[in-house]
Amino acid sequence: MAEYANKKTRGAFIAAVFAMQGVGIIFAGLVSMIVSSIFLSEYGGPKFRENHILSTEPEADYVWRIVLMLGALPALLTFYWRMKMPETGRYTALIEGNATQAAIDMAHVLDIEIPADQDRLSQFKAANDYPLLSRTFLERHGRHLIGTMSTWFFLDTAYYSQHLTQKDIFPAMGLTQADVDVSALREMFETSRTMFVVALLGTFPGYWFTVFFIETIGRFFIQLVGFFMMSIFLLIMGIKYDYLKERENNWIFAALYGLIFFFANFGPNSTTFVLPAELFPTRLRSTCHALSAASGKAGAMIAAFVLQNYAMNVNQIKHIMVFLALTSMFGFCCTFLVTETKGRSLEEISGENGAQKETNPATKLRMAPGREAI
Repeated sequence: MAEYANKKTRGAFIAAVFAMQGVGIIFAGLVSMIVSSIFLSEYGGPKFRENHILSTEPEADYVWRIVLMLGALPALLTFYWRMKMPETGRYTALIEGNATQAAIDMAHVLDIEIPADQDRLSQFKAANDYPLLSRTFLERHGRHLIGTMSTWFFLDTAYYSQHLTQKDIFPAMGLTQADVDVSALREMFETSRTMFVVALLGTFPGYWFTVFFIETIGRFFIQLVGFFMMSIFLLIMGIKYDYLKERENNWIFAALYGLIFFFANFGPNSTTFVLPAELFPTRLRSTCHALSAASGKAGAMIAAFVLQNYAMNVNQIKHIMVFLALTSMFGFCCTFLVTETKGRSLEEISGENGAQKETNPATKLRMAPGREAI
């Protein structure tokens, strides 16, 4: 998507594409709520404390299967639409070396006539023909790749841990009943309803705040502030967990939890997706984005298989919250490895035009008038 956008609105364009994930989360909650409520009205069973066997309704086995099958429909539509999209002009020109086809494809997308310049393309391609595992890449983009991979890793460790501890957090907030006081279908409905509310009030606005402000504030500061605020709220939840669990303080607990998701999405969850799409040269852009995303999924795996198994009681949940606060602070620190990309062309950012320049606000040191060290 970065290769279709102009430099003035590129960040908002990429962030808007990613923000549709928030729309998907809301619809996922709605689908789960609707399906579970239909089955609950027809086949609702007793509470678990009343009957351990019948509280798990046999019909509940159909619910998750139906929800899963409905989730396949958007995936099929996405596959169809993606097959209809032409390859980006930059890829066709710089990687395949076909300036004529690139001009035709971009003219079709932009509805304007674009001239092809094969000679200039050949010179440009020769100057940027280096592989991922090369000294040239390491010197130009090694720090950036470490930055995008590490920040995405720390983000997903903290972000997905929040999802995985919802079974413990939601009852503590008073948003759902304890598992012994509900049947399987009732638990699914209440959890879906709570996830829908959190997404609607916290997750969804965060995505679109990024879209609206990313070209004004910049990716760098949005990511810094997002990680910092996540750290603060997670630390408060970890230290004051027992206090927040008290019934009269449930609303504070819920507010802090919602703010974590708000600043995750008006922060690193959006910018860790945007920055790898802008920082790297055309030849390696998708590869570096994939490596960054894979690093994030490694963090999600740690959340799923390590932290989730550790969260067996209240004290362990408190320890996890404090650990996740530290994890978010690591993400804050690693953000200084990336640079601001706002207002610059992809070729300028990646150095493909031979004029790479850092514009990270944190690395600028004011010197004598008219001079600046970067």
